[in-house]
Amino acid sequence: MSTSPHRASDHQPEDRQDTVATGRAGHNGVLFAMCLSLVLVVASVSALNLALPDLAIDLSATNASLTWIADGYTVALAALVLPLGAIGDRIGRRNVLVAGTVVFGVASLAASFADSTTTLIVWRVVMGLGAAMIMPGTLSTITAAFPPRQRAKGVATWSGFAAAGAIIGMLAAGALLEWFSWRSIFIASAATAVVAAAAALLLSPNTKDEHPSPPDVSGAVCTALGIGTLVFAIIEGNERGWTEPVVVASLVVTVLAFTAYAWLGLRREHPLLDPALFGIRGFRAGAIVVLVQFMAVFGFFFVGLQYLQLILGYSPLKAAAALVPVAVVVLPTSQVTPHLVRRVGMKATMTVGLLLLSAGLFVISRLDVGSGYLPFLGGLVLAGFGIGLSGAVGTSAITGSLGRGQQGVASAMNDTTREVGSAVGIALMGSIYGSHYRANLPGSLDQLPPEAAEAARDSAAAGLHVADQLGVRGAGLADGVKAAFMDGLSASLIAVGVIVLAAAVGCLFRAPKAPPTAD
Repeated sequence: MSTSPHRASDHQPEDRQDTVATGRAGHNGVLFAMCLSLVLVVASVSALNLALPDLAIDLSATNASLTWIADGYTVALAALVLPLGAIGDRIGRRNVLVAGTVVFGVASLAASFADSTTTLIVWRVVMGLGAAMIMPGTLSTITAAFPPRQRAKGVATWSGFAAAGAIIGMLAAGALLEWFSWRSIFIASAATAVVAAAAALLLSPNTKDEHPSPPDVSGAVCTALGIGTLVFAIIEGNERGWTEPVVVASLVVTVLAFTAYAWLGLRREHPLLDPALFGIRGFRAGAIVVLVQFMAVFGFFFVGLQYLQLILGYSPLKAAAALVPVAVVVLPTSQVTPHLVRRVGMKATMTVGLLLLSAGLFVISRLDVGSGYLPFLGGLVLAGFGIGLSGAVGTSAITGSLGRGQQGVASAMNDTTREVGSAVGIALMGSIYGSHYRANLPGSLDQLPPEAAEAARDSAAAGLHVADQLGVRGAGLADGVKAAFMDGLSASLIAVGVIVLAAAVGCLFRAPKAPPTAD
Protein backbone atom coordinates (compact mmCIF):
# COMPACT_ATOMS: atom_id res chain seq x y z
CA MET A 1 0.00 0.00 0.00
CA SER A 2 1.73 3.18 -1.16
CA THR A 3 1.07 6.48 0.51
CA SER A 4 3.00 8.71 -1.86
CA PRO A 5 0.95 11.68 -3.12
CA HIS A 6 1.34 10.92 -6.84
CA ARG A 7 0.23 7.57 -8.19
CA ALA A 8 -0.39 6.28 -11.69
CA SER A 9 -3.81 5.03 -10.64
CA ASP A 10 -4.78 8.60 -9.70
CA HIS A 11 -4.88 9.50 -13.37
CA GLN A 12 -6.99 6.73 -14.87
CA PRO A 13 -9.98 7.95 -16.91
CA GLU A 14 -12.82 8.54 -14.47
CA ASP A 15 -15.58 7.09 -16.66
CA ARG A 16 -13.68 3.87 -17.20
CA GLN A 17 -13.01 3.52 -13.47
CA ASP A 18 -16.69 4.00 -12.61
CA THR A 19 -17.81 1.34 -15.09
CA VAL A 20 -15.30 -1.20 -13.87
CA ALA A 21 -15.96 -0.42 -10.22
CA THR A 22 -19.74 -0.64 -10.13
CA GLY A 23 -20.48 -3.23 -12.80
CA ARG A 24 -24.15 -4.19 -13.21
CA ALA A 25 -25.03 -3.62 -9.57
CA GLY A 26 -24.83 0.15 -9.83
CA HIS A 27 -23.92 2.55 -7.10
CA ASN A 28 -26.97 1.74 -4.97
CA GLY A 29 -26.16 -1.97 -5.00
CA VAL A 30 -22.58 -1.33 -3.97
CA LEU A 31 -23.72 1.03 -1.23
CA PHE A 32 -26.22 -1.50 0.13
CA ALA A 33 -23.70 -4.37 0.22
CA MET A 34 -20.97 -2.32 1.84
CA CYS A 35 -23.26 -0.72 4.43
CA LEU A 36 -24.62 -4.16 5.35
CA SER A 37 -21.09 -5.43 6.02
CA LEU A 38 -20.35 -2.21 7.90
CA VAL A 39 -23.40 -2.64 10.13
CA LEU A 40 -22.35 -6.24 10.88
CA VAL A 41 -18.99 -5.01 12.19
CA VAL A 42 -20.25 -1.95 14.07
CA ALA A 43 -23.28 -3.70 15.57
CA SER A 44 -21.01 -6.32 17.10
CA VAL A 45 -19.15 -3.60 19.01
CA SER A 46 -22.32 -2.35 20.68
CA ALA A 47 -24.78 -5.26 20.78
CA LEU A 48 -23.07 -7.16 23.58
CA ASN A 49 -23.23 -4.11 25.85
CA LEU A 50 -26.88 -4.94 26.49
CA ALA A 51 -25.90 -8.35 27.80
CA LEU A 52 -23.25 -7.10 30.25
CA PRO A 53 -25.53 -7.35 33.32
CA ASP A 54 -26.42 -10.95 32.36
CA LEU A 55 -22.77 -11.82 31.70
CA ALA A 56 -21.76 -10.39 35.08
CA ILE A 57 -24.08 -12.87 36.78
CA ASP A 58 -24.01 -15.84 34.39
CA LEU A 59 -20.20 -15.99 33.99
CA SER A 60 -19.32 -14.24 37.29
CA ALA A 61 -17.59 -11.53 35.27
CA THR A 62 -15.85 -8.65 37.06
CA ASN A 63 -15.90 -5.08 35.75
CA ALA A 64 -12.43 -5.67 34.29
CA SER A 65 -13.58 -8.89 32.59
CA LEU A 66 -16.63 -7.12 31.17
CA THR A 67 -14.36 -4.41 29.78
CA TRP A 68 -12.16 -7.03 28.11
CA ILE A 69 -15.19 -8.89 26.70
CA ALA A 70 -16.31 -5.65 25.08
CA ASP A 71 -12.81 -4.46 24.15
CA GLY A 72 -11.17 -7.72 23.02
CA TYR A 73 -13.11 -7.34 19.77
CA THR A 74 -12.30 -3.67 19.24
CA VAL A 75 -8.61 -4.04 20.15
CA ALA A 76 -8.12 -6.80 17.56
CA LEU A 77 -10.08 -4.77 15.01
CA ALA A 78 -8.10 -1.60 15.68
CA ALA A 79 -4.72 -3.34 15.72
CA LEU A 80 -5.21 -5.34 12.52
CA VAL A 81 -7.35 -3.12 10.29
CA LEU A 82 -4.35 -1.34 8.70
CA PRO A 83 -2.34 -4.40 7.61
CA LEU A 84 -5.44 -6.30 6.52
CA GLY A 85 -6.62 -3.25 4.57
CA ALA A 86 -3.26 -3.31 2.77
CA ILE A 87 -3.74 -6.99 1.93
CA GLY A 88 -7.19 -6.16 0.53
CA ASP A 89 -5.68 -3.44 -1.66
CA ARG A 90 -3.25 -6.04 -3.02
CA ILE A 91 -5.43 -9.14 -3.63
CA GLY A 92 -8.89 -7.58 -3.88
CA ARG A 93 -11.00 -5.89 -1.24
CA ARG A 94 -14.04 -8.06 -1.79
CA ASN A 95 -11.95 -11.22 -1.53
CA VAL A 96 -10.64 -10.23 1.89
CA LEU A 97 -14.06 -8.95 2.99
CA VAL A 98 -15.81 -12.24 2.17
CA ALA A 99 -13.05 -14.25 3.86
CA GLY A 100 -13.50 -12.00 6.88
CA THR A 101 -17.21 -12.78 7.08
CA VAL A 102 -16.32 -16.49 7.25
CA VAL A 103 -13.86 -15.95 10.12
CA PHE A 104 -16.33 -13.64 11.84
CA GLY A 105 -19.24 -16.06 11.47
CA VAL A 106 -17.35 -19.11 12.72
CA ALA A 107 -15.94 -17.24 15.73
CA SER A 108 -19.34 -15.77 16.56
CA LEU A 109 -20.95 -19.20 16.51
CA ALA A 110 -18.16 -20.59 18.71
CA ALA A 111 -18.61 -17.69 21.17
CA SER A 112 -22.22 -18.72 21.70
CA PHE A 113 -20.95 -21.88 23.43
CA ALA A 114 -18.48 -20.09 25.76
CA ASP A 115 -18.70 -21.18 29.40
CA SER A 116 -16.11 -18.80 30.91
CA THR A 117 -15.03 -15.19 30.52
CA THR A 118 -11.61 -16.28 29.22
CA THR A 119 -13.13 -18.38 26.44
CA LEU A 120 -15.53 -15.62 25.49
CA ILE A 121 -12.74 -13.02 25.36
CA VAL A 122 -10.68 -15.30 23.08
CA TRP A 123 -13.54 -15.74 20.61
CA ARG A 124 -14.28 -12.02 20.72
CA VAL A 125 -10.66 -11.41 19.69
CA VAL A 126 -11.07 -13.82 16.74
CA MET A 127 -14.28 -12.02 15.78
CA GLY A 128 -12.23 -8.82 15.80
CA LEU A 129 -9.79 -10.43 13.36
CA GLY A 130 -12.69 -11.19 11.00
CA ALA A 131 -14.04 -7.67 11.43
CA ALA A 132 -10.61 -6.22 10.56
CA MET A 133 -10.75 -8.18 7.30
CA ILE A 134 -14.24 -6.84 6.56
CA MET A 135 -14.01 -3.21 7.60
CA PRO A 136 -11.39 -1.64 5.25
CA GLY A 137 -13.12 -2.85 2.10
CA THR A 138 -16.43 -1.20 2.90
CA LEU A 139 -15.38 2.45 2.62
CA SER A 140 -12.58 1.98 0.08
CA THR A 141 -14.96 0.12 -2.27
CA ILE A 142 -17.47 2.97 -2.05
CA THR A 143 -14.88 5.68 -2.65
CA ALA A 144 -13.35 3.70 -5.54
CA ALA A 145 -16.75 2.96 -7.13
CA PHE A 146 -18.27 6.43 -6.78
CA PRO A 147 -17.11 9.36 -8.96
CA PRO A 148 -15.97 12.51 -7.11
CA ARG A 149 -19.29 14.30 -7.68
CA GLN A 150 -21.16 11.48 -5.88
CA ARG A 151 -18.48 10.41 -3.43
CA ALA A 152 -19.45 12.89 -0.69
CA LYS A 153 -22.98 11.47 -0.64
CA GLY A 154 -21.69 7.90 -0.53
CA VAL A 155 -19.26 8.70 2.28
CA ALA A 156 -21.99 10.55 4.21
CA THR A 157 -24.30 7.52 3.91
CA TRP A 158 -21.49 5.22 5.05
CA SER A 159 -20.76 7.53 7.97
CA GLY A 160 -24.43 7.62 8.97
CA PHE A 161 -24.65 3.83 9.03
CA ALA A 162 -21.33 3.65 10.89
CA ALA A 163 -23.02 5.51 13.76
CA ALA A 164 -26.56 4.16 13.35
CA GLY A 165 -25.26 0.60 12.99
CA ALA A 166 -24.50 0.60 16.68
CA ILE A 167 -28.16 1.37 17.44
CA ILE A 168 -29.35 -1.24 14.95
CA GLY A 169 -27.19 -3.84 16.68
CA MET A 170 -28.50 -2.89 20.10
CA LEU A 171 -32.13 -3.04 18.96
CA ALA A 172 -31.59 -6.50 17.49
CA ALA A 173 -29.79 -7.64 20.64
CA GLY A 174 -32.50 -6.16 22.85
CA ALA A 175 -35.19 -8.04 20.96
CA LEU A 176 -33.27 -11.31 21.24
CA LEU A 177 -32.67 -10.85 24.96
CA GLU A 178 -36.41 -10.46 25.56
CA TRP A 179 -36.85 -14.16 24.80
CA PHE A 180 -33.41 -15.76 24.70
CA SER A 181 -30.07 -15.65 26.53
CA TRP A 182 -27.00 -13.61 25.60
CA ARG A 183 -25.82 -16.55 23.49
CA SER A 184 -28.49 -15.75 20.89
CA ILE A 185 -26.67 -12.51 20.03
CA PHE A 186 -23.70 -14.49 18.72
CA ILE A 187 -25.88 -16.93 16.78
CA ALA A 188 -27.67 -14.02 15.10
CA SER A 189 -24.32 -12.39 14.26
CA ALA A 190 -23.16 -15.60 12.59
CA ALA A 191 -26.33 -15.73 10.48
CA THR A 192 -25.95 -12.07 9.49
CA ALA A 193 -22.37 -12.74 8.39
CA VAL A 194 -23.68 -15.28 5.86
CA VAL A 195 -26.12 -12.72 4.42
CA ALA A 196 -23.41 -10.03 4.28
CA ALA A 197 -21.07 -12.38 2.39
CA ALA A 198 -23.76 -13.18 -0.16
CA ALA A 199 -24.58 -9.49 -0.69
CA ALA A 200 -20.91 -8.64 -1.19
CA LEU A 201 -20.44 -11.42 -3.73
CA LEU A 202 -23.57 -10.51 -5.69
CA LEU A 203 -23.57 -6.71 -5.59
CA SER A 204 -20.08 -5.34 -5.06
CA PRO A 205 -17.01 -5.24 -7.33
CA ASN A 206 -13.65 -6.69 -6.36
CA THR A 207 -11.65 -3.45 -6.46
CA LYS A 208 -7.94 -3.36 -5.72
CA ASP A 209 -4.88 -1.19 -6.09
CA GLU A 210 -3.49 -1.65 -9.60
CA HIS A 211 0.00 -0.73 -8.38
CA PRO A 212 0.40 -2.48 -5.00
CA SER A 213 3.40 -1.71 -2.85
CA PRO A 214 5.65 -4.21 -1.04
CA PRO A 215 4.22 -5.26 2.34
CA ASP A 216 5.36 -3.27 5.36
CA VAL A 217 5.73 -5.96 8.03
CA SER A 218 7.51 -3.71 10.52
CA GLY A 219 4.77 -1.08 10.27
CA ALA A 220 2.07 -3.71 10.86
CA VAL A 221 3.89 -5.11 13.91
CA CYS A 222 4.54 -1.67 15.42
CA THR A 223 0.97 -0.40 15.04
CA ALA A 224 -0.60 -3.64 16.32
CA LEU A 225 1.78 -3.75 19.30
CA GLY A 226 1.29 -0.07 20.13
CA ILE A 227 -2.51 -0.22 20.03
CA GLY A 228 -2.73 -3.46 21.99
CA THR A 229 -0.39 -2.39 24.79
CA LEU A 230 -2.06 1.03 25.07
CA VAL A 231 -5.50 -0.46 25.68
CA PHE A 232 -4.05 -3.08 28.04
CA ALA A 233 -2.36 -0.34 30.07
CA ILE A 234 -5.56 1.72 30.32
CA ILE A 235 -7.69 -1.20 31.51
CA GLU A 236 -5.17 -2.76 33.85
CA GLY A 237 -3.86 0.58 35.11
CA ASN A 238 -7.21 1.41 36.68
CA GLU A 239 -7.63 -2.16 37.87
CA ARG A 240 -4.17 -2.89 39.33
CA GLY A 241 -2.71 0.58 39.78
CA TRP A 242 -0.64 2.76 37.45
CA THR A 243 2.64 2.01 39.21
CA GLU A 244 2.40 -1.76 38.75
CA PRO A 245 5.41 -3.04 36.74
CA VAL A 246 3.25 -4.70 34.08
CA VAL A 247 1.31 -1.47 33.50
CA VAL A 248 4.45 0.69 33.37
CA ALA A 249 6.06 -1.80 30.99
CA SER A 250 2.99 -1.70 28.73
CA LEU A 251 3.12 2.09 28.54
CA VAL A 252 6.83 1.97 27.71
CA VAL A 253 6.21 -0.57 24.94
CA THR A 254 3.39 1.62 23.59
CA VAL A 255 5.68 4.65 23.32
CA LEU A 256 8.50 2.61 21.79
CA ALA A 257 6.19 0.91 19.28
CA PHE A 258 4.69 4.15 17.98
CA THR A 259 8.09 5.85 17.94
CA ALA A 260 9.52 2.97 15.91
CA TYR A 261 6.51 3.12 13.57
CA ALA A 262 7.09 6.83 12.90
CA TRP A 263 10.88 6.47 12.55
CA LEU A 264 10.70 3.49 10.21
CA GLY A 265 7.73 4.88 8.28
CA LEU A 266 9.53 8.09 7.41
CA ARG A 267 12.45 6.05 6.04
CA ARG A 268 10.56 3.46 4.00
CA GLU A 269 9.64 4.14 0.40
CA HIS A 270 6.26 2.45 0.81
CA PRO A 271 5.18 2.45 4.48
CA LEU A 272 1.93 0.90 5.66
CA LEU A 273 0.69 4.36 6.53
CA ASP A 274 3.05 7.22 5.80
CA PRO A 275 3.51 9.33 8.98
CA ALA A 276 4.09 12.30 6.68
CA LEU A 277 0.39 12.23 5.79
CA PHE A 278 -0.33 13.72 9.20
CA GLY A 279 1.34 16.87 7.86
CA ILE A 280 -1.74 17.37 5.65
CA ARG A 281 -4.02 19.59 7.74
CA GLY A 282 -7.29 18.13 6.47
CA PHE A 283 -6.08 14.57 6.92
CA ARG A 284 -4.84 15.27 10.45
CA ALA A 285 -7.99 17.13 11.48
CA GLY A 286 -10.24 14.41 10.10
CA ALA A 287 -8.30 11.69 11.92
CA ILE A 288 -8.55 13.52 15.26
CA VAL A 289 -12.26 14.20 14.84
CA VAL A 290 -13.08 10.58 14.01
CA LEU A 291 -10.85 9.31 16.83
CA VAL A 292 -12.44 11.37 19.60
CA GLN A 293 -15.96 10.95 18.26
CA PHE A 294 -15.80 7.16 18.44
CA MET A 295 -13.96 7.29 21.75
CA ALA A 296 -16.98 9.14 23.13
CA VAL A 297 -19.68 7.13 21.36
CA PHE A 298 -18.63 3.59 22.21
CA GLY A 299 -17.33 4.46 25.64
CA PHE A 300 -20.73 6.00 26.31
CA PHE A 301 -22.58 2.92 25.03
CA PHE A 302 -20.55 0.75 27.39
CA VAL A 303 -21.64 2.65 30.51
CA GLY A 304 -24.84 4.31 29.28
CA LEU A 305 -26.66 1.07 28.56
CA GLN A 306 -25.91 -0.13 32.07
CA TYR A 307 -27.48 3.09 33.40
CA LEU A 308 -30.70 2.37 31.52
CA GLN A 309 -30.85 -1.24 32.71
CA LEU A 310 -29.47 -1.05 36.25
CA ILE A 311 -30.66 2.40 37.39
CA LEU A 312 -33.85 2.90 35.37
CA GLY A 313 -34.70 -0.80 35.37
CA TYR A 314 -35.27 -1.02 31.62
CA SER A 315 -35.40 -4.36 29.84
CA PRO A 316 -32.71 -4.93 27.19
CA LEU A 317 -35.13 -4.08 24.36
CA LYS A 318 -36.43 -0.97 26.10
CA ALA A 319 -32.85 0.14 26.83
CA ALA A 320 -31.93 -0.24 23.16
CA ALA A 321 -35.09 1.61 22.09
CA ALA A 322 -34.17 4.42 24.49
CA LEU A 323 -31.08 5.08 22.35
CA VAL A 324 -32.97 5.17 19.03
CA PRO A 325 -33.17 9.00 19.13
CA VAL A 326 -29.44 9.01 18.41
CA ALA A 327 -29.98 7.21 15.09
CA VAL A 328 -33.02 9.39 14.31
CA VAL A 329 -30.81 12.47 14.66
CA VAL A 330 -27.53 11.12 13.25
CA LEU A 331 -28.71 9.79 9.88
CA PRO A 332 -30.39 12.96 8.55
CA THR A 333 -27.70 15.18 10.09
CA SER A 334 -24.92 13.25 8.34
CA GLN A 335 -26.81 13.56 5.03
CA VAL A 336 -27.01 17.37 5.21
CA THR A 337 -23.44 17.78 6.43
CA PRO A 338 -21.89 18.02 2.90
CA HIS A 339 -24.23 20.94 2.12
CA LEU A 340 -23.40 22.56 5.46
CA VAL A 341 -19.66 22.24 4.79
CA ARG A 342 -20.09 24.01 1.45
CA ARG A 343 -21.97 26.87 3.13
CA VAL A 344 -20.03 27.49 6.35
CA GLY A 345 -16.80 25.54 5.85
CA MET A 346 -15.21 22.41 7.26
CA LYS A 347 -13.62 24.05 10.31
CA ALA A 348 -16.91 25.47 11.59
CA THR A 349 -18.78 22.21 11.01
CA MET A 350 -16.12 20.13 12.79
CA THR A 351 -15.92 22.50 15.73
CA VAL A 352 -19.68 22.78 16.24
CA GLY A 353 -20.10 19.03 15.93
CA LEU A 354 -17.53 18.30 18.64
CA LEU A 355 -18.93 21.05 20.89
CA LEU A 356 -22.42 19.53 20.66
CA LEU A 357 -21.05 16.07 21.39
CA SER A 358 -19.15 17.26 24.46
CA ALA A 359 -22.20 19.22 25.65
CA GLY A 360 -24.32 16.06 25.44
CA LEU A 361 -21.79 14.13 27.51
CA PHE A 362 -21.64 16.85 30.16
CA VAL A 363 -25.45 16.98 30.40
CA ILE A 364 -25.68 13.23 31.01
CA SER A 365 -22.80 13.40 33.53
CA ARG A 366 -25.00 15.59 35.77
CA LEU A 367 -27.67 12.90 36.23
CA ASP A 368 -28.27 11.19 39.54
CA VAL A 369 -30.16 8.08 40.63
CA GLY A 370 -33.53 9.87 40.53
CA SER A 371 -33.09 11.82 37.28
CA GLY A 372 -35.09 9.50 35.02
CA TYR A 373 -35.04 9.32 31.23
CA LEU A 374 -35.95 12.83 30.01
CA PRO A 375 -32.71 14.56 31.10
CA PHE A 376 -30.84 11.59 29.64
CA LEU A 377 -32.73 12.09 26.37
CA GLY A 378 -31.79 15.78 26.27
CA GLY A 379 -28.10 14.95 26.45
CA LEU A 380 -28.58 12.14 23.95
CA VAL A 381 -30.13 14.42 21.32
CA LEU A 382 -27.37 17.01 21.73
CA ALA A 383 -24.74 14.29 21.32
CA GLY A 384 -26.62 12.89 18.29
CA PHE A 385 -26.38 16.18 16.40
CA GLY A 386 -22.69 16.34 17.26
CA ILE A 387 -22.09 12.78 16.07
CA GLY A 388 -23.87 13.42 12.77
CA LEU A 389 -21.85 16.53 12.05
CA SER A 390 -18.43 15.42 13.23
CA GLY A 391 -18.55 11.86 11.86
CA ALA A 392 -19.45 12.76 8.29
CA VAL A 393 -17.11 15.75 7.99
CA GLY A 394 -14.23 13.89 9.65
CA THR A 395 -14.48 10.95 7.25
CA SER A 396 -14.82 13.27 4.24
CA ALA A 397 -11.74 15.21 5.36
CA ILE A 398 -9.67 12.01 5.43
CA THR A 399 -10.89 10.62 2.11
CA GLY A 400 -10.83 14.02 0.40
CA SER A 401 -7.20 14.64 1.37
CA LEU A 402 -5.96 11.77 -0.81
CA GLY A 403 -6.43 10.93 -4.47
CA ARG A 404 -8.53 8.14 -5.91
CA GLY A 405 -5.59 5.76 -6.12
CA GLN A 406 -5.00 6.21 -2.40
CA GLN A 407 -8.54 5.55 -1.21
CA GLY A 408 -7.42 2.26 0.32
CA VAL A 409 -5.05 4.30 2.50
CA ALA A 410 -7.80 6.78 3.33
CA SER A 411 -10.26 4.03 4.21
CA ALA A 412 -7.70 2.21 6.35
CA MET A 413 -6.86 5.43 8.20
CA ASN A 414 -10.53 6.19 8.79
CA ASP A 415 -11.17 2.65 10.03
CA THR A 416 -8.09 2.68 12.24
CA THR A 417 -8.97 5.95 13.94
CA ARG A 418 -12.55 4.76 14.43
CA GLU A 419 -11.55 1.48 16.01
CA VAL A 420 -8.68 2.88 18.06
CA GLY A 421 -11.11 5.49 19.34
CA SER A 422 -13.70 2.80 20.13
CA ALA A 423 -11.16 0.57 21.89
CA VAL A 424 -9.62 3.41 23.89
CA GLY A 425 -13.05 4.85 24.71
CA ILE A 426 -14.35 1.55 26.09
CA ALA A 427 -11.12 0.98 28.01
CA LEU A 428 -10.93 4.52 29.37
CA MET A 429 -14.57 4.96 30.35
CA GLY A 430 -14.91 1.38 31.57
CA SER A 431 -11.81 1.70 33.73
CA ILE A 432 -12.69 5.11 35.17
CA TYR A 433 -16.22 3.94 35.86
CA GLY A 434 -14.97 0.73 37.52
CA SER A 435 -12.44 2.43 39.79
CA HIS A 436 -14.88 5.13 40.93
CA TYR A 437 -17.62 2.54 41.43
CA ARG A 438 -15.45 0.46 43.77
CA ALA A 439 -14.16 3.53 45.62
CA ASN A 440 -17.68 4.83 46.36
CA LEU A 441 -19.38 1.62 47.52
CA PRO A 442 -20.90 1.88 51.03
CA GLY A 443 -18.89 0.70 54.02
CA SER A 444 -21.77 -1.59 55.02
CA LEU A 445 -20.57 -3.94 52.27
CA ASP A 446 -17.97 -5.32 54.69
CA GLN A 447 -20.78 -6.70 56.87
CA LEU A 448 -21.85 -9.11 54.10
CA PRO A 449 -20.42 -12.61 53.65
CA PRO A 450 -17.06 -12.36 51.81
CA GLU A 451 -18.34 -13.94 48.57
CA ALA A 452 -21.36 -11.61 48.42
CA ALA A 453 -19.23 -8.55 49.17
CA GLU A 454 -16.70 -9.49 46.51
CA ALA A 455 -19.48 -10.01 43.95
CA ALA A 456 -20.84 -6.55 44.70
CA ARG A 457 -17.37 -5.03 44.26
CA ASP A 458 -16.93 -6.85 40.95
CA SER A 459 -19.88 -5.20 39.20
CA ALA A 460 -23.00 -3.13 39.84
CA ALA A 461 -25.17 -5.83 38.27
CA ALA A 462 -23.85 -8.41 40.73
CA GLY A 463 -24.25 -5.92 43.60
CA LEU A 464 -27.92 -5.36 42.78
CA HIS A 465 -28.39 -9.12 42.42
CA VAL A 466 -26.95 -9.62 45.92
CA ALA A 467 -29.20 -6.85 47.30
CA ASP A 468 -32.25 -8.47 45.70
CA GLN A 469 -31.45 -11.80 47.38
CA LEU A 470 -31.31 -10.07 50.78
CA GLY A 471 -34.94 -8.94 50.49
CA VAL A 472 -35.90 -5.90 52.60
CA ARG A 473 -32.43 -5.95 54.20
CA GLY A 474 -30.91 -5.29 50.81
CA ALA A 475 -32.61 -1.95 50.16
CA GLY A 476 -29.75 0.03 51.66
CA LEU A 477 -27.17 -1.95 49.72
CA ALA A 478 -29.10 -1.40 46.47
CA ASP A 479 -29.16 2.35 47.08
CA GLY A 480 -25.43 2.36 47.80
CA VAL A 481 -24.62 0.33 44.68
CA LYS A 482 -26.72 2.65 42.49
CA ALA A 483 -25.10 5.76 43.97
CA ALA A 484 -21.63 4.28 43.40
CA PHE A 485 -22.59 3.42 39.84
CA MET A 486 -23.67 7.02 39.16
CA ASP A 487 -20.38 8.31 40.60
CA GLY A 488 -18.50 6.10 38.16
CA LEU A 489 -20.76 7.04 35.24
CA SER A 490 -20.34 10.77 35.92
CA ALA A 491 -16.54 10.57 36.27
CA SER A 492 -16.12 8.61 33.03
CA LEU A 493 -18.38 10.95 31.03
CA ILE A 494 -16.62 14.07 32.32
CA ALA A 495 -13.20 12.65 31.43
CA VAL A 496 -14.14 11.90 27.82
CA GLY A 497 -16.20 15.09 27.54
CA VAL A 498 -13.09 17.11 28.38
CA ILE A 499 -11.12 15.25 25.68
CA VAL A 500 -13.82 15.99 23.08
CA LEU A 501 -13.92 19.64 24.14
CA ALA A 502 -10.13 19.88 23.78
CA ALA A 503 -10.40 18.42 20.27
CA ALA A 504 -13.05 21.04 19.40
CA VAL A 505 -10.71 23.83 20.48
CA GLY A 506 -7.92 22.26 18.45
CA CYS A 507 -10.13 22.15 15.35
CA LEU A 508 -11.11 25.79 15.84
CA PHE A 509 -7.48 26.89 15.66
CA ARG A 510 -5.84 24.26 13.44
CA ALA A 511 -8.38 22.68 11.05
CA PRO A 512 -8.53 24.05 7.48
CA LYS A 513 -11.56 26.17 6.71
CA ALA A 514 -12.33 24.58 3.34
CA PRO A 515 -12.57 20.81 2.67
CA PRO A 516 -9.60 19.22 0.87
CA THR A 517 -9.99 18.40 -2.84
CA ALA A 518 -7.36 15.82 -3.81
CA ASP A 519 -9.14 15.01 -7.07
